[in-house]
Amino acid sequence: MIAATWPPEVYRRAQTTAEGLAADDKSLMAERSRGAVLSHREWLAADVARSRLQARWREVFRQWDVVLCPVMPTVAFRHDHSAPDYARRINIDGKDYPYFDQLVWPELATTSGLPATVAPIDRSETGLPIGVQIIGPYLEDRTTLAFAELIEREFGGFTPPLSSPTDTGRKRRLARRGGARLGQSLTP
Repeated sequence: MIAATWPPEVYRRAQTTAEGLAADDKSLMAERSRGAVLSHREWLAADVARSRLQARWREVFRQWDVVLCPVMPTVAFRHDHSAPDYARRINIDGKDYPYFDQLVWPELATTSGLPATVAPIDRSETGLPIGVQIIGPYLEDRTTLAFAELIEREFGGFTPPLSSPTDTGRKRRLARRGGARLGQSLTP
């Protein structure tokens, strides 16, 4: 959908890039490049595959209320806002990866149109949150939210990381409010 708003010259460059990929290149970057410029016929085939995936998820949710999985392949990290975004890299265990490879776990829910809620369960050594992704059945957003509330009771709920120099105002607001609960806005 993002590619639909690209100027024609940008879209043509993306098509050329996708056409130049090796047929056996199944990397996330290659798959996303191809996906951005699918023909309508290719999109219809992908939609059939998505429908099959949705049917498999329905089978899972006949037995389970929710599925728990990681939010990302890594714990929280300071965000990179540099441009261009496709050039961003993240170091994982000493190896650099494309920044947007972090989205593989959220894609479990989004590809099938399933609701997902993220809840904090711990803190990393640097004090940043570690979360869990709660995936629920199609159109059952309230199920994932209710499960997040159960997690909040067990793990204490959300507290913002206070390590940033720009957090001073937020620290004061939270102190006045007595902290923040899961799902509660952190802005006045």
